[in-house]
Amino acid sequence: MSKKVFISYSHQQGEWVWNRLVPCLRAGGAEVLIDRERFEVGKTLYGQMDAVQDTADASVLVLSPQFLSSAPCCHEMERAIALDPRFERGSVIPVIRQQCPLPDLLKGPNPLYVDLRKDHESQPWDLLLSGCGADLGTDAPHWLAVSDDLQRLLERGQSVNLLVLGDKVVWRPLVARLQLPRLGIVDLQPGRTASRRLLVREILRSLGARGRVPPEPEDLAELDRVLDKSERSWLALTHSDLVPYRNYGVDLFAALRYHLTESRRLVLLIQSHKPFATLLPEDHPLSNVDVKTVELRGRK
Repeated sequence: MSKKVFISYSHQQGEWVWNRLVPCLRAGGAEVLIDRERFEVGKTLYGQMDAVQDTADASVLVLSPQFLSSAPCCHEMERAIALDPRFERGSVIPVIRQQCPLPDLLKGPNPLYVDLRKDHESQPWDLLLSGCGADLGTDAPHWLAVSDDLQRLLERGQSVNLLVLGDKVVWRPLVARLQLPRLGIVDLQPGRTASRRLLVREILRSLGARGRVPPEPEDLAELDRVLDKSERSWLALTHSDLVPYRNYGVDLFAALRYHLTESRRLVLLIQSHKPFATLLPEDHPLSNVDVKTVELRGRK
C-alpha cells in the first residue's frame, strides 16, 4: 500500500534527493512531501515543517554529516522518532547517504536502516521502496539507468525505442520526467488517436499548436509548418504496438521520416512492448530509420 512520505534532508544532498530518490518513490506510487514543493515564502520555517510532516505516514531521514549538523534536520528527525520511539510502526526510515555516525536517537533502538552510500545496489533500494509502499516493478538502479540513457540519447538527437519488457514495470514516469525543450507525448491507445487525422491533431496539440486541423492531405502540410517553426522537436509515441492495427496511412509516416532524416527537426521516442522494428513491414517508411533500442526490464 502506498504511503505519504516526508523527506527530511540537507540541501547538500539536494541533487540526489530531487533527481534520484524522489523520482523513484513517486514512480513507485508513494506520495512525496518535500520542502521545495510544499513550503511557502513568508511563513515560518518550523511551522511549515511540522505541519507537512504531521500529514505523513512515514519520514525518510537522509543522513549525512550535513544533516546531523543542521538544526532544522535534527528537529525533523526528533519529531519523527517521537512518534515511534521504539521503531515498531516503520514510520521512521533512516537512509545513510554519506558516511556519518548514527545519532544516539537511532543508535539506541538500532533500527534497520538503508545504506545508500552506493546507490547502484538493488537491495537497499528494495528496502527503501518497500518501506514507503512503492514498487517500480524492476530494480531502482536499472530504472534510473534507463532514465539516464533516454535523456542522454534524446538530447543528442537520437531517436529511441523504449522497449518495456514486463507487465508490471513502471515506464510512464520515465517519459513524463524527460527534460527536453519541446516534447510532445501522444498515446496511441485512446480512441482520440484512432485515425490519421485524429493522430495528427494530437501530435500538433502536444507540440503546442492550436486551431483546426485541415482535412487530408493538408493536415500533413500543417504538421510540416509546425515542425519547421522550431529547430528541433521531440515526440513520444506510447503504446506503439498498436501501429500495425491502425490505418494511419503511409503518407503520415513518410512525413515523419522526412523530419527525422532530412530536415532533422524531429526526434522520436517510441514506447512499445515488442521491438518496434518487428512491428513494421520491410517497406514501411520508418523501417530503416536509425532508432536506438533501450530496454526497461521487469523483475523475473
